[in-house]
Parts: sequence; structure tokens; C-alpha cells
Amino acid sequence: MVVNALLTTFLCTVALPILLFLLAVKLWEVYTLRCRDPTCPFPLPPGSMGLPFIGETLQLLLQRKTFLRMKREKYGYIYRTHLFGNRTVRVTGADNVKQILLGEHRLVSAQWPASVRAILGTETLSNVHGAQHKTKKKAILRAFSREALELYIPVIQEEVQAAVKEWLASDSCVLVYPEMKRLMFRIAMRVLLGFEPEQIQTDEHELVEAFEEMIKNLFSLPIDVPFSGLYRGLKARNFIHSKIEENIKKKVQESDQEWKPRDALQQLIDSSNKNKEPISMQAIKQSATELLFGGHETTASTATSLVMFLGLNPKVVDKLRQELEDKAEQGMDLQSLNIESLEQLKYTGCVIKETLRINPPVPGGFRVALKTFELNGYQIPKGWNVVYSICDTHDVAEIFPDKEDFQPERFMTDPCADSSRFQYIPFGGGSRMCIGKEFAKVLLKVFLVEVVTKCHWTLLNGPPTMKTGPTVYPEDNLPTKFTSYVQT
Repeated sequence: MVVNALLTTFLCTVALPILLFLLAVKLWEVYTLRCRDPTCPFPLPPGSMGLPFIGETLQLLLQRKTFLRMKREKYGYIYRTHLFGNRTVRVTGADNVKQILLGEHRLVSAQWPASVRAILGTETLSNVHGAQHKTKKKAILRAFSREALELYIPVIQEEVQAAVKEWLASDSCVLVYPEMKRLMFRIAMRVLLGFEPEQIQTDEHELVEAFEEMIKNLFSLPIDVPFSGLYRGLKARNFIHSKIEENIKKKVQESDQEWKPRDALQQLIDSSNKNKEPISMQAIKQSATELLFGGHETTASTATSLVMFLGLNPKVVDKLRQELEDKAEQGMDLQSLNIESLEQLKYTGCVIKETLRINPPVPGGFRVALKTFELNGYQIPKGWNVVYSICDTHDVAEIFPDKEDFQPERFMTDPCADSSRFQYIPFGGGSRMCIGKEFAKVLLKVFLVEVVTKCHWTLLNGPPTMKTGPTVYPEDNLPTKFTSYVQT
């Protein structure tokens, strides 16, 4: 009698829930694969769809690089999964990624996860399509023209010089990653959104905190309930919008003053007025938030990686200093940089390229299949999300020998000249290539000039563990001691 009771208890409390869970997982797998296109002769990519409803989102958020490496090793360069509420195919490798990036509007269309669309907004450049995307892209590109970048350089140099001065004056270690985010935030506020230094000073602390909260929850489950990631992200976004709105209203009032230098946000407003297409305040705020995210989060990530790689490779620092000293002897004014002088810094550019190869700040991009199509022997069903991987594609690129080594010299000649250019894609590719890439290159070169000519630095914890969320960053924030460099 007792044995029967124990057996019954065991079956009800342990065995039955396990069986029901396994049944639910199996039914979930069957349900998620029902949308295979029967008219397409190719099979679905290999992979697994994870747990019911949440798929493999939690594993990705918690494990990131480990999860992605395990998946690639198990299933190859193309595999299926279920992320952020969507059936998803993840794609790696130059030839595969090339088909995705060049298939925009024909095979795929840009579509970020629901949480990203909800927080950044549906009227941002990354989320609009067709003629609207073309018009908005054209307007913003004017703000990243050669002439516009020339105007930004003095502001960038001023902000970097002020930050370097603070680091050198600090008696304790500097947490590089938070400092980079603060520096790049100020630069983006000034040259992309047109804020005056006094305006930034007043609200900087609150804005930076809100932006951190928004970015932290950018990729979250699409569930808007109190205390959820999406709820916190939207709340932070709303605070940022409220702070930006006053400056936007001022811009709208002053948009007829053609003599005034134009920032990226002003270009959007001017373009709207010129084309007599009214643009809502909400749309402008969304564009401002997107510019702020794209213009400071990725550059902060790369600037941090530069400090890290150079701190680990002192011979590269010596070569950088030698290039800058040689240019100074030839008459280059390093205290008053311009586009022409920055273009002459070839090795400096190679250091940035190599940093972007190993640690691309954005690990990949999101698309949605417009129709069922074949990719390397697998079918990609209509409606499925397609994530192309930048970091994994760099990892498997055949044109880079000794991939783990930091070797800027590899870029002194174009390694992609005689092979697929899609083996190196730090800024994406196709019609959705990052429109701020030239701005990023200019900013990072100015940053390197200032840091290398004025500082020695030591990484106090050695090589850090790198994480992603949503951009690449060091887990320990890269504690570093800066001291003055005096040329001998």
C-alpha cells in the first residue's frame, strides 16, 4: 500500500510533469516547423527551436558567444533557431552573407526584433523601407559628407582632448568602457544632434543613465508588462525623448537659417521642409534617438577595443607613434587635424581596421525573408527572420591567416582585393551598409592621435573577457592606468 502511494506520488509530481514538458517541447518543434514551404524541394537548415514560446532566446542572452560558437560547431554556417519570438535562420560565411546583403528588397528586407522596433520606433532609418528609406538615407548622408565631417573634426578633437586630460589627471585607475561611452555620447550629442555644450552639461548624467537602461533592454522578450525588459527600455526611451524634444523644437524654428552649420538631425528637418513633407515630432525624436545610439554606442565599443588591443601590443603603439612623429616632422599639425591629414595616416587606419576585424562592435544584422528562397542547399521560408553574423564571418574568413593575432600590417594591402569582399564586413553591406562609417573612421582616428601622442597606459587586469549586449564590451570595464607620454 505504501509502495503504491509512493509510486503514485512519484508519477504525479515528477514523471508526469517531465513527460508533459517533453511532449510540449515536441509539439513546439512540430508547430514551429509547420511553415516549411512544400513547394520548395530544399530542406530546412539543421538546428533546434528551443523551449516553447521563448525558443532559445534565454540561452543567447545569457551565454552569447559560447551559445553561438556551440551552434556553429554543431550545425555549420547556416542553422535554424527561435529567437525573440520568431523563427530564425542564422547565416555565417562570405558567400552566404553576400546573398543576404545583396538580396535586400528582392529576397529579404531589414527587420529588427520586435523589442528593437518598439523601443527605437518604426520611423527610424533602420526600420523604414522603399522610397521612405531612400529619402531619409539621402538626407542623413549629407550630414556625413566630406564637408560636414570637416566641420565636426574640431569639436571631436576638443572633446577627446578634454577627456584625455581628465584621465591623465586621475590618481586612480580609469574604467575605460564607461568613460568611452560618456565621451562618445557627448560627441554624438554635439555633432549629430546639434546640442550646445551647456545643454549637455545640464542633463548629461540623467541622459547617460537613461540611455544605458534603454540599450540594456533593446534586445529583450517582446512582453510589455511592468518590470519586464521591454517595459524598462520603453520608459527610458520616453525620458530621452522628453529631453530631446525641446532642442528639436528649437531646430524647427531655426531651420531657415542656412548659414548655420548643419548636423545630421538638422538635415532631416531641412529635407522634410524642402520636400514639403510634414514630419511629426515623434518621427524626429525617433530619428534623434537612433542617431544617438548608432553614433556613440558603436564608437565607444571600438574605442575601448583600441585601448585594449594597443595595451596588449606595445610594438603596435610604437609604430603608431612613429607614423605620427614622421607626419609631424613633414609639417602635419596634430593639434589641428583635418580630413586631408587624417587620410595620410595609413597605419593608423590599419589599426582601426584590424580592431574592427577582431571585435566588430555590432555582431550582425536582422532581415526577414520576403519569399521562400534557397541558400546553399537549404530553404529559407517566407516570413522567417534571417540573422547574418559579422563576427562569425570574420572568424571563418580564409583571407586572414593567424586570425587570433593582432596584425594591423595585414591591411597595408587590401586583403579582400582578389577575393570576396564580404569576408570583411564590419559596417555591413549592400543598401543597408552603415551610413555613419566615414564619421566613425574620422572619430576613431582623431581619438588615436590624441591618446597615442599624449599617453602611456597599462591594463590593470590584463586581457578582459569580452561580452555582447548589444555591442561588444569588456566584462570588467577595462580598468586602466594612464600616464603622460613625453617624446624623447
